[in-house]
Parts: sequence; structure tokens; C-alpha cells
Amino acid sequence: MKPPALPVIDTDRCTGCGRCVAACPPHVLWLEAERPNGWGKKTAVLHDAVGCTGCAKCYAVCPFEVISMVRGEG
Repeated sequence: MKPPALPVIDTDRCTGCGRCVAACPPHVLWLEAERPNGWGKKTAVLHDAVGCTGCAKCYAVCPFEVISMVRGEG
């Protein structure tokens, strides 16, 4: 079943705090670092759109309002 909406993360504004990753029940969000071995700026990334349920818990817990829930096409 396709989720009603998927999270879209504004990576320019994301601080990499990890709250969205911790709140994600299906564990489809990751923190990615800009350089190898976890170095550099970290940002949240939706790595498994198919596994996303569209629950919006990531959106609800983001203290910086950088996550938008966007309805898919079709």
C-alpha cells in the first residue's frame, strides 16, 4: 500500500540532530555524513521510500521544521 505522503527533508537546513531517525517506526530514515567515516555535516535522508508508511512521526518531532510531508504523483 502506497503511503499518502512521504517526508522530504530540506538538507540545507537539517542539523542532523537525529530525532526524526529515532522517531521513525519502520526505520527508513538515516543520518548521512558528508565525508567518510561519519565525519562532516550530518543530514537526515529517506533511504527507503517503499518502506515508508507515511506516518509523519518524523515531521512531528523535527524541532527545526525542515521536514515536509509531500503527496506523491499518481
